[in-house]
Order: sequence, then C-alpha cells, then structure tokens
Amino acid sequence: MTSGGPHHDREAAAADRSTALADALARVKLSGAIFLHSEYTEAWAYESLASQDLAAVLAPDAAQIVIFHVVVSGSCWIEAGSHMVWAHEGDVIVLPYNDQHRMGGHETAEIVPVMQLIDPPPWNALPHIVHGLGGARSELVCGFLACDDRLFDRGLGVFPPVFVVTPPEGPIRSWVKASSDLVLQQTSQVADDRIAAPTDIPQLLLREVLKLHLANAPATDTGWLAALRDPVVAPALAAMHRDPGRKWTLADLARAATTSSSVLDERFRAALGLAPIRYLTGWRMHVAEDLLRTTTLPVAAIAPRVGYESEEAFSRAFKRDHGTAPSVWRAVP
Repeated sequence: MTSGGPHHDREAAAADRSTALADALARVKLSGAIFLHSEYTEAWAYESLASQDLAAVLAPDAAQIVIFHVVVSGSCWIEAGSHMVWAHEGDVIVLPYNDQHRMGGHETAEIVPVMQLIDPPPWNALPHIVHGLGGARSELVCGFLACDDRLFDRGLGVFPPVFVVTPPEGPIRSWVKASSDLVLQQTSQVADDRIAAPTDIPQLLLREVLKLHLANAPATDTGWLAALRDPVVAPALAAMHRDPGRKWTLADLARAATTSSSVLDERFRAALGLAPIRYLTGWRMHVAEDLLRTTTLPVAAIAPRVGYESEEAFSRAFKRDHGTAPSVWRAVP
C-alpha cells in the first residue's frame, strides 16, 4: 500500500479543519438584533458601557452578547482591554465577548461615555449618534446579537477580545455593504417602545464574518484555532463533530487521528486545556441544546443522537452540565 504523501496529508488536514469549523458555525444561534447608526466627524472618541451593563440593557436573559460594527465609510480604531485594532471602510469589527471598549478617529479627542450621546432605551426609533467636531466623517452600523453558543465561551479561546475582518473584494464585500444598507432601510418602529430589525440579515452577516476570521486568523499556540490547525487534533475534532452519537473511546479517536492515545491526549490538552473525552461531552451537550431548541424530538430520541444509551443517562448528564433537566431547559423561552 502506498501513502498519499505530504500533499495528501495537507489536503486531509484542511478537510478536517473545514469539517470541524462548518459543524461549529452551523450550530451557532444568534437572535435579538438591535442596531445603532453612528456618524462621527473628527475629532471624536467614546467609551461603551461596561459589559454587564450593556447586557442588562440589550438582552438581560441572554447568556452572551456579540457586538459587531460595519464601517460604512471612513476609518476608526477600537480598543478592548490591551487589544487595539484599526478598521477601514468595508471592514467589520467584532467583539465576541461584549467587552467594554473605546472607539475613536485619527485625531486626539476627549473620550465621552456613549450614554451621553444617545437617549436611554427603550427606543422607539433606530438609535442614531451624531458626534464629533465637524472634520473627516466616518459612518458605522452597529449590531448587537444575543448568543448562548459554546463557541463564544471565553475559556475556549476561539476569538481574541476584538478583531477586524476585511472581506475580500468581490461578492462577499459587496454583500456586506448591501446588508448594512438594507438593515438601516428595514429597521422600523413597531410599537411605542420597541423597534424591529430584519433578523436574518445580521445573523447571516456575522456568520460569514466569523467564517472568514476563523479561516484566515493567524496561527496560535493554544485554543480552538490551534486545535483546528493541529494535524493530530483536527481529525479527532472532525470525527466527534461528524458523529457525536457514536460511543467514542480515546482509542477510537486516536485511530481516527492515526496516532496513539497518549499522543492525542497530550496534544489535545496542550491545545484546548482539556481531555478529548471531556471535549466530546461538551460538544454533545452543545448538540443536545441545538436539538432541544430547534426540534420537537422527545428527550428519549435525542439521547442516542448525542451518545447516551438511555433517556435517564442523558438527563443526568445534561442536569450535571446545566443544573436542570433537558425537558425543563427546553420549556424556558
């Protein structure tokens, strides 16, 4: 039997990365889009609300809020913690963990709390900020999406606190611009204290942006991206994602990765900080959440799909992880 050689190995590794990435993104659920239209003129700068305060205002019941800004025109910097990046026309800025942040332009300006620039919610019209001293203009469309997906667990290290995606020239870049324009046009008042925005567009937009970021992000030594690029870990991840209902053992996963159990365990822990079977349990719970949320399958039917022989065994595992039974979790709106 002949080997496919290094080229074949690289192709297989790329396929494993694509499989794991596609599976993870396909299950990301985003909801509750709220938008802000901002027009800034040099010199300008502002500071957002603290993370917990913004979450309380926008989506008090959400486990996590993801923030994104589409730079319609001009350019700006954004800083979250020790991370600072610049963004330019056509770019999309993402704050995956809703970190408190500052934004500003090219010229030095006093940093103003954002709530000095807009009325407090609830809003009966699209919030619109006009701020600055009348110089060069930058326009942004800002979105806030609620998400309870494990991909946005800070501990997994999938994303930095803030990053910028520059869509490549062509259809994707044109679509991002058209999407932000459409959001502004279609966001409308639906009640005295509530506004509605088209929810599918921001979800699709952010999903595409995340895909571009994860496919092109620089190499890291640890975290989910490092695991996707590891030729030993990536096949095991792809196998778990592809068939979470299979009764995987460490030896089975090692065979899928064509390595030994000890090497897989070592590389997995180095990249993700947890053992392969521990990750598998987390992924199964993630799939179970998705099935409970998006289907009417009974709990007994979901159990074997996520690797449990009985409804009772699945319910015990789910309750250990979530603090409540799957049927109760499903009933919460």
